[in-house]
Amino acid sequence: MLNDTIIHAERELYLTLLELAQQQPSAYEWLSKLPTWLNDIKDKANYAHAPAYQASVARLPTLAVDNVDLDSDILTINAPLSDSERKQTMALLKQLMPWRKGPFQIGGQVDSGQNEDQQAAPIFIDTEWHSDWKWQRVAPHLGNLKGRRVLDVGGGSGYHGWRMAGAGADTVIIIDPSCLFYHQFMAIRHFVGNADAHTHTHVHGTGRYRTHYIPVPLEALPEHSQLFDTVFSMGVLYHRQSPFEHLQQLKGQLVKGGELVLETLVIEGDANTVLVPHDRYAQMNNVYFLPSVAALIGWLEKAGFSDVRCVDVAVTSIEEQRKTEWMTYHSLADFLDPNDSSKTLEGYPAPMRATLIAKK
Repeated sequence: MLNDTIIHAERELYLTLLELAQQQPSAYEWLSKLPTWLNDIKDKANYAHAPAYQASVARLPTLAVDNVDLDSDILTINAPLSDSERKQTMALLKQLMPWRKGPFQIGGQVDSGQNEDQQAAPIFIDTEWHSDWKWQRVAPHLGNLKGRRVLDVGGGSGYHGWRMAGAGADTVIIIDPSCLFYHQFMAIRHFVGNADAHTHTHVHGTGRYRTHYIPVPLEALPEHSQLFDTVFSMGVLYHRQSPFEHLQQLKGQLVKGGELVLETLVIEGDANTVLVPHDRYAQMNNVYFLPSVAALIGWLEKAGFSDVRCVDVAVTSIEEQRKTEWMTYHSLADFLDPNDSSKTLEGYPAPMRATLIAKK
């Protein structure tokens, strides 16, 4: 029997935007574009694998979920899991590989009606990235997310978006144009169910979902929506050919006084130091600008942000980003100079990431 997880999640998104538009008319433009956005991601002409991804999500079994922890490093869905349910779930989730952002765990709850020996082991989705490590670095420096409307730009599988909801955000909208990541989010949504829903109820009897996903890039959003109290852009800026345009687009989504959380690759240097890789950087062919922290602060100020501060700088380790059972392709260790891990294969400084926070 097929589930209706995707249909229900998209309905919740529509109703959330409809309610928002009654307070903030700029959301009506989002509503007008939403059918196209959601249809395009499922169109086989755009994404050859879309039908297969949809089928994988639709065939996930319904588990008797006991509780969901959105505020733990491993996003955990506690539910008793039989051996057949585990095999079915594992096979379907593996069809959504590679899993890059996480980790997640499904299962692990012992059903009192069953012998513990009859319980299958939980499914641990050991993703390429320890995204929990990034959240540990960022979270202590954030303004209180409780009750805030949040936009997560380039949110991947949605791991950080779920953590934002776990931190108390009123509404989280994740955007990312990846067809695969969209369906990974929906797979996790299937098991999360309404665990992230508002506690107050609506006419239909349950609280509205708080965590949503729109499969589009930032530039597809209506400009100057000014809908969000906090906007995250983590791991996106260096992929943009026009970083100032990206910063302006982020600013346009923030309310006056809203908070930007920007995490990106940086290099050592002064306010005039910016690396423009000639060809590839760590084997990525879509990396354009790596500024120093000082230069990045200047960029944000030039873009009209204030109270700009760098709260964290961390060199990415091969423990944080690595090949796993759930991401079997090359990873960071393959992109570094085998004789000098402080350099990429191309001879550039190895990946180092800075997190900056600024106010609009």
